[in-house]
Amino acid sequence: MRWTTSICLTALTLGLPVAVADAKATATSSASTGAPSAAALAGGREYGEGDPVSELTTPAATAQVVDGLAYAPESAPEAVKQVIWAGNRIIGMPYRYGGGHGSFTDTGYDCSGTISFALRGAGLVGRPRDSTGFFGFGQAGPGRWITIFTRASHAYMTVAGLRLDTSAANDPSGLRGPRWRPLRPSDAGFKVRHPTGL
Repeated sequence: MRWTTSICLTALTLGLPVAVADAKATATSSASTGAPSAAALAGGREYGEGDPVSELTTPAATAQVVDGLAYAPESAPEAVKQVIWAGNRIIGMPYRYGGGHGSFTDTGYDCSGTISFALRGAGLVGRPRDSTGFFGFGQAGPGRWITIFTRASHAYMTVAGLRLDTSAANDPSGLRGPRWRPLRPSDAGFKVRHPTGL
């Protein structure tokens, strides 16, 4: 596409990651043709390849958010990329208490259902867990790529520099439900765990 090529060339001139420019061009061209954007297509589907929320990468050292979807760092381990891409599949879904616990695929997700869904994308969990179910998950302490923060009433995780959370705490958007959000200034009061090796 000529228009997409000019966006990418402009991005290179300005020093922007081409993946971000491509995503913005795709989102814009999808909107102009009436086709749903990648963000509109995400939402609780079974895992699969070739959908618009998979294989989004950035050359940056940390994950980047474009139009609500996270781009995995190219340098990240494959498991981290799979967690990010799985998380993208439920971004924008409604918050629902108990959502994602009877099955990984649901019509809404709560905090631990969101984490379970994303971790399953890399095969890191075999069944959905509630927030207390993450107390003994993996290893204690923060991980290099993925860290889970959990207590009896809430859980969220950080992945490659982004927070995957259903709570709008410390997020200027104020939106509830599964979303990529800025890191919190303090994670006090949570048990800290990470998947072994990540």
